[in-house]
Order: sequence, then structure tokens, then C-alpha cells
Amino acid sequence: MADHSSQIVLSCRGVDKSFGPVRALCDVDIELAAGQVHALVGENGAGKSTLSNIFGGVLQPDAGRLMLDSRPYAPAGRREAQARGVRMVMQELNLIENLTVAENIFLDDLPSRLGVVRFGQLQARTRELFERIGLDWIDPVIQIGRLGVGARQLVEIAAGLSRACRVLILDEPTASLTDRETAFLFEQIQRLKEGGAAVLYISHRMEEIRRIADVVTILRDGRFVGTYPIDGITAEQIVDRMVGRRIEAADLRRVPRLGPVALRVEGLCAGPKVREVSFEVHRGEILGLAGLMGAGRTETLRAIFGADSLGSGRITLYDDPRPIRIRSPRRAVRRRIALLTEDRKDQGLLLPLAIRPNVTLAAMDLVSTAGWVRHAAEARAAGALVEQLRIRCHSAEQPVATLSGGNQQKVVVAKWLLRDCEILLCDEPTRGIDVGARFELYEVLAQLADRGKAIVVASSDLKELMLLCDRIAVLSAGRLVRVFERPDFSEQAINNAAFAAYLGRSDGGPTEEHV
Repeated sequence: MADHSSQIVLSCRGVDKSFGPVRALCDVDIELAAGQVHALVGENGAGKSTLSNIFGGVLQPDAGRLMLDSRPYAPAGRREAQARGVRMVMQELNLIENLTVAENIFLDDLPSRLGVVRFGQLQARTRELFERIGLDWIDPVIQIGRLGVGARQLVEIAAGLSRACRVLILDEPTASLTDRETAFLFEQIQRLKEGGAAVLYISHRMEEIRRIADVVTILRDGRFVGTYPIDGITAEQIVDRMVGRRIEAADLRRVPRLGPVALRVEGLCAGPKVREVSFEVHRGEILGLAGLMGAGRTETLRAIFGADSLGSGRITLYDDPRPIRIRSPRRAVRRRIALLTEDRKDQGLLLPLAIRPNVTLAAMDLVSTAGWVRHAAEARAAGALVEQLRIRCHSAEQPVATLSGGNQQKVVVAKWLLRDCEILLCDEPTRGIDVGARFELYEVLAQLADRGKAIVVASSDLKELMLLCDRIAVLSAGRLVRVFERPDFSEQAINNAAFAAYLGRSDGGPTEEHV
């Protein structure tokens, strides 16, 4: 294999970028080499996405110089950057929901004749791509809007891999992927490395960075901290230099003080992905939901919350033995149930509005009188939660769309903290959140559980569930196959259970292939 490591493909010197009074980048230098994975890390708001958007032509720097293959590089837009071989797969998906998978992947290169799209050729190209990269289980003709967030992420990645590129920028590409889909992505990255491409890999997951990266650059508060060979720095040192403080996982260990059952689900069926699911959550407990992509985690939470139709089954709340039927999210909120959605952009926030109305949206009765909003009360409530959750912003009047992904997620959390619901359903709550902010959110959830709230956390990150939860329930092909108590937590055992229904087992126990 050729040694490309000394060839600098893309570089920047002295890059600055500000958004009004907020300085996102200050005098940043970085070099991306051919055949190398270059990790870029930092807390939310450190400037990672801003820098990648500058590389990808989405933003223009206020100062500084960029070079691509030793020539000046100043793309006026994303299309020009792609034409020069710089492609992006961003954390916030750039897909059109009412178009098919195939149309999204080849949107800027649709095969046509006399202005008419040749759909047969388009689908054939997509199937050929999917067979080559191992995504042949995704139907090219299905609408994007019918796929879950994880599958959409894979489609976005496939679009980035669909053409030859000099530089591939991946911003939190595994945020919604399971271990199996992550392994698929890493195989594609290895192919790109062998072909001499440079990969900029943005992630908060230290294990991934140590597994896939060759070097790592650390940003803090928009400033360059340093670039280090991955073999010459520990994960703990990376985190310390990112956040400027030490984070101890041991501090999250807690002894739950369980109260009565707050939520009991029996024989829940909803659509094709949720079949006969039964579990219960006590006050003071954090229950995890694990499983492979498509196992029904998201659909289970949405059915409980009334966001999706409930086919059959019983849901009982608190001390009332009578079953209820929650027909809409509005009724769920009235019954003191909250859902922290995995898709904050489309389902959790009003992006053009400021932080203040986003925080108070689900609790207008607390900040209004006779239908009139008391702006002073609204500002006080939002300001207190901005401070409590350490949301990086210049004020609560800053539009949510201008915040980093992790800070947007904190705004969603703030909305439900103000509502003070008794049951909190969390779907991928730390998607796109940096290490420091992730532990802050863990602490918030632990504190809520200590106050007697019942919490359900669905996550594709097993280590997150094992660190945070008191019990972990495993879904496999829409069925709950096993529940693990904390002393029995094991990645291998949980993964065995996740595969159970796909391997013809019903007990979630180990199989010959996975022992």
C-alpha cells in the first residue's frame, strides 16, 4: 500500500470566524494528510462544525487562508467544494424527506434524457453502490421520511461515499448507529485511507477516535489547543484538554431509591416494529432500552407518548390500576409524561425562534396569565435553565438555529425540566453532545431520578446505558427479550440478547456465534 502520510491535501492557517458577538474560531491552524484519519474534538461550541463548514464551502472565513492540494482554496458554496473533491456528511442530516433514497443520494447528478429522469438507471446505480458498500438491505425507492434517524444517517454516509473524493468530512457520523453499522462505516473509511483520501472525523466518542484516527486536533472555545499523534495521547488527556477540567465517570454511580411503579406497559403493540412489549419503571429509577437499529426502541417510546398509534396493549400510570389510552402528545404532557426526541431538529425545537420561547413552549401556563405571556417570568425561567445546563449562548434571546448541536439538545432538555414531568422518555438523549455536556446531562438525569422521577433512556451506546441505568431492557426485532439488573451488565450479554430474535432465540441468552 502506498504511503500517502506526508502529502498534505487540505490545510488552513489563521482561520477566524464570528457570528455577531460570538467568536466561533480564532486563529485556527490544521493540516489534513492523504491516507490519514484526522480526528477533530472539542466541546459543543468549540468550533468543530464551523471549521468543517468552512472546509465544505458552506461558510466563508472572516480571515485566514485555505489550501487544497497546494493551491488556494476558497469555495463559494458546497457544490463548488464537492466539485473540488471535498465532501461532507454532517451531524444535521441534509436529506429531503419526500424524495426517495436514490433521489437523495444522486440529487446533484440525476441520470436523465431530454430533461426526464431515468428512474430505472437511478435505482440501478443506487443498488450497485449499496451492494459495493454493504447497504443492500435499504430499499432505494423508499421515501427518506419513512426511515428512522439511524437509517437516514447511513443514507447520508452513502451519499458521501458515492463519488471519489480527496477529503471526506464526517461530523458525528455514528451518533445514531449501532456497533454493527459503525463497523460498516469504519470499513468504508479504511478503503478511503487506502485510496489516499484524507478524512476529517468529528466525534465525541473517545473509543471511536482511538480506534479509527491517526492524529487528533483539539479545539477549546474556538481556539487551537494542539495536534497530537493518537498513539501519543490518552483518552483522559484528550478530554482534559478539551474541557479544561477532569471528568470522573465514578461520580455518576448512584444507589437508586425506588418508589412505586410510575409506568407499566403490558403487551404493547404499535405498527410493525413493536410487538408484545411489557416492562415497568419505578419512581427513582433509570431504565435503559437497548437493541439494534430497527429493534423498536424509538417506536416504543413514541407509542407510549401518543406520537404514534397504539395497536393494542395496556398502559397504566402512577397508582391508578385503570389502563389509559394516550391518543396524542398533548394528552401525554397533561399526564406528566415527556419525550426527549432523537430528532431535535424536526421534532424537538422551533429553530428560527430564540432559546426563551423554545424553553417555555411546553409550559406556557407557568409563564402566562389569561392567555397573555408574562415576558419577565418567561425570561427568568429560561435564563435560570440556560445557567443550570450551561447552554453556550450570548443570551436567551439567541436563535436556537445558531447554537451548536449539543447546545440545541440542552434547550430540549430545558423545555422538559421546566414542565417538571413525572415520567421522562429519552430517545438518544446524548446524540451529538460532547463528553463534558454528556456527563452534565447524565448528572441532570441522575438528579431527577433522585427526586423520584421515572426515566426511560433508549440509546445505541451500550456504555452509556451501563453507566447511567439501574436496569437495561433489551429489544430484539420488536420484542422485549431480556432485562438486565446492574450486577449482570455485560456488553457481550446485552449484544447476545439484541441478536436473539434474529437468530431464532426467545430468551435473549447467548448463542454459539456470540459466546
